[in-house]
Amino acid sequence: MPVYVYWGEDDYAIEKAIQKLRDRVLVPEWSSFNYNAIPPDGSDALIDGLNQAMTPKFGAGGRLVWLMNTTLVQQCPENVLNELQRTLSVIPEDSFLLLTSRKKFDERIKSTKLLKKFATEYREFALVPPWKKELIVKSVSQVAKDIGLQITPQGLEIIAEAVGNDTRLLHNELEKLQLYTGGTKQPLEINTINKLVRNTTQNSLQLAAAIREGNTSRALTLVADLINANEPALKILATLIGQFRTWLWVKIMMESGEKNQQAIAQAAEVGNPKRIYFLQQEIKSLSLKQLISIPPILLRLEVNLKQGANPMSALQTTTIELCQICSKNKY
Repeated sequence: MPVYVYWGEDDYAIEKAIQKLRDRVLVPEWSSFNYNAIPPDGSDALIDGLNQAMTPKFGAGGRLVWLMNTTLVQQCPENVLNELQRTLSVIPEDSFLLLTSRKKFDERIKSTKLLKKFATEYREFALVPPWKKELIVKSVSQVAKDIGLQITPQGLEIIAEAVGNDTRLLHNELEKLQLYTGGTKQPLEINTINKLVRNTTQNSLQLAAAIREGNTSRALTLVADLINANEPALKILATLIGQFRTWLWVKIMMESGEKNQQAIAQAAEVGNPKRIYFLQQEIKSLSLKQLISIPPILLRLEVNLKQGANPMSALQTTTIELCQICSKNKY
């Protein structure tokens, strides 16, 4: 059946898969007639998408209907479920229905079971956990191989540390290196990689770790490095907010007496429960009161940045304040 279901947090990989499907299904001259991308905000978006999928194509090629960020992930009204049941089995062979979501489909609901039954491709695009360095190195190696880049094991390690689990950044940096090599088959020198590859993703996480440890000098150095590397201040802030939010929820669950790692992972929105042990060790020296005091400061920083504050100055001031909080003894 011409039904495709993609979900996961790796937006870049999903974008590439969608583009590949578009190139296969659509003929450029007829794409304006045969391609519909339907956002989820309309009240009848799902019904509209299913009706479009049943509409005969025009001209050459096929028809592609994309239900973006579909709400079928979480719930499916009875009328939509009935339409889904009626439509999926009779979609024309040259009409393709694509459903995407950042959130995993709930395997318990009827709509998900129907999609799994009729889908030609039912695929998750998950980000490699940032703490699984060996998998990130493997991903770097695979992409480099795909584009014909020769990189030594040490070079792979350096690139993996620089890009983290950001697949978009990985492709951008490797394509940059490919242009630099000009198609030669010689392995890239380490000095060349260090000069050309931006180290930002991991540094943002390292900044959060330095703040957590109360290491003001290292944290300020990382802030300067990130800003000098043209990393957007709001992107740095987003990493800090996400990391400290995770630490806070883990601490809350610990203080409540919860010992089940699965339950803690669910509350903290951590995909891999095995990571909880390491998160618990990271915040062992911090009190709940210390962690609770941090989100309002980060929120204030966000407001200041959006109101035009100087990124370097604002980040440095907030970093010092956060390091002072984290360096204090437990309350």
